[in-house]
Amino acid sequence: MKKRNAGLLKVLFFCCAMFAYVGCVKDVDFNQANDIVLSPDIQSNLVLYKVEESDFVDPVTKELKTVIRDTVRLEFLDDDYIQNDLNSVEFYFRNINTFPQAFVSRVHFLSASGRKQFSIIYPISPGGSDNPVSTERIEVMGADRIEQVKNSIIMVVELEVQTNQEDFTGDLEFASKGLFKFEF
Repeated sequence: MKKRNAGLLKVLFFCCAMFAYVGCVKDVDFNQANDIVLSPDIQSNLVLYKVEESDFVDPVTKELKTVIRDTVRLEFLDDDYIQNDLNSVEFYFRNINTFPQAFVSRVHFLSASGRKQFSIIYPISPGGSDNPVSTERIEVMGADRIEQVKNSIIMVVELEVQTNQEDFTGDLEFASKGLFKFEF
């Protein structure tokens, strides 16, 4: 009798499991699988640096240079998933200035051949050794401008000092990030 009850329980359990399995799948429309869209976001640091007054001195003439620049290759912009699925980018720039001078920041994005795709230009407020001043800038590259990002691989960061009568002492920190949004 116990074997019969055990067998009956197994059959009953199997029937319930099948009913639950079939009942759960009944309302799924597999034709909508093509409508599934994934939209991941990836945040990445781009360039970080800190400059001091010595970085603005010409090593040969010992004269103050009013413009300095640095160039970085952003190799990841050439990857297939960037080229195929990048939807928009939000660039974030932050400067912390202890110089008593203002600056103009120019960030240029160039193609592999050196052709300018777009620029982001913004002023940096003056600060002081006891009063560091933070300047932030956000630039959104939506669908209407995303091809300019896809065509870029070189980032040129340029700083221009707005000279005044104050002593040229201090430092300037720069941090940049990109929030890259994809649609797969």
